Amino acid sequence: QVRMVESGGGLVQPGGSLRLSCVASGTVFDINGMAWYRQAPGKARELVAGITRSGRTNYADSVRGRFTISRDNAENTVALQMDNLKPEDTAVYICNADIVDWSAREYDYWGRGTQVTVSS
Repeated sequence: QVRMVESGGGLVQPGGSLRLSCVASGTVFDINGMAWYRQAPGKARELVAGITRSGRTNYADSVRGRFTISRDNAENTVALQMDNLKPEDTAVYICNADIVDWSAREYDYWGRGTQVTVSS
């Protein structure tokens, strides 16, 4: 059984910063891609940033240059540093991971999400 647990959300003023963290716990043999998604009220879930096991990253155009994704393979964690936050960044942020079990099969796991609100 694997759980993905996010932390670090909250309320911040425009221009401020937040750092989100997510840890995969349980029976984790290996992790391939990890990512952060977000979903705002009334909108579809969208990819914010992704990172491969080797550290190659990709970002949504709306956050490139403001957000930084990173991971610690030894700790099974992924983080999202968010700077210069804007009101339109308000959403529930959800972490995702492609987790490999002992038989080399890959499974897609999601966290429950953490709320980020950017408002003055």
